[in-house]
Parts: sequence; C-alpha cells; structure tokens
Amino acid sequence: MEIIHEQEQREEMILRVAASMMAAARTAPKGRGIDNLAIAVLQKEGIREVSEKLKEMGNREDGPGFFLRDAENILLAQAMVVIGTRIEPMQLTPCGLCGFSGCAEKNEHPNHPCTFNTGDLGIAIGSAVSVAMDNRVDNRIMFSVGMALLEMGTLGADVKIIYGIPLSVSGKSPFFDRKSKKPATSD
Repeated sequence: MEIIHEQEQREEMILRVAASMMAAARTAPKGRGIDNLAIAVLQKEGIREVSEKLKEMGNREDGPGFFLRDAENILLAQAMVVIGTRIEPMQLTPCGLCGFSGCAEKNEHPNHPCTFNTGDLGIAIGSAVSVAMDNRVDNRIMFSVGMALLEMGTLGADVKIIYGIPLSVSGKSPFFDRKSKKPATSD
C-alpha cells in the first residue's frame, strides 16, 4: 500500500499557499489601479538571514527586545511571504490625506508615505492572510521582519515599507504565546 504522509507534503503545501497569497496580494484593489507593491517568498535560508539581521538589530543598545524574540520565532516558519510598497503619490487633487496640501508638497518629502500606498499595502496584506486562513496555515503579520528586510535591501531601495508573514503548518501556531527575549527598558 502506498501512503503519503502529511509531513512529506508540508513544504509543497506551504509553498502552494504562499504562491496563492502572492496572487491575492497582487490582485487586491489598488488606488487608481496603480500597483506599487513588491511581493516575494522567503524559504528556510532567507528566513535564517532575516533572523540573523533581527538578532543584530535587537542586540543594539537601543534595539527593541522583541526583535530577539521574533528572530527565534521566525525560524519555526517553513516559508515567509513578504509584501512591501514603493512610495509614489497618486496625484489626486484635492487630497491632502498624507498631511500635506497635495502631491506637489508631499513630493518635497519623498520618504513620507502617500496614504494610498499604505492603504493598498494593508489591503494586499489582508487579502494574503485571508488565503492563509482559508487554507488553515498559521501566520502572523510582523513589522519587525519588514524592518530587517528594509535594512537588508531585500526588495530593492525603492521599497520603503515592508511586512513579513511567516507561515507554519504544525500542531500549534508558533506565532502566538511568545515570550520576550530581552527585558523592556523603562526610559
């Protein structure tokens, strides 16, 4: 009798779900139909590299302690979807949702996000994690991972905001009930 055990298919299952998550993020609605997203999947080696960067960042004098926790936590993921956005104003008049009088003034501050870029990123992330949920794949949206990826330049210099979504298929989600690795400071 030929039998295929779940453990033998786990990596393939995760990568199939990750591919569907990327498709969901790409096809999510976007302001004016303009797509500024960068989307990728990291596998074990890429996750290890991000983990090392998180450790470096967490061990800095002013480093957030939870970066050390997240560095260990993501090592339990079989894959990780990463989604980021470029900052590109939508040229909507009148707008000013970013806090400036309009896109012309906003362009004087190139690293200040356009509200539509961040909104589109949030909608894309929501679409992606809904695919993970529909497939019962454990996940968590992590800004710390995005900060590491930004420092690493993983999605390119023009991508200014990134989130990571580690994925796991196991008996219990490794992304909840987490303990901090570094005590919080009271400054």
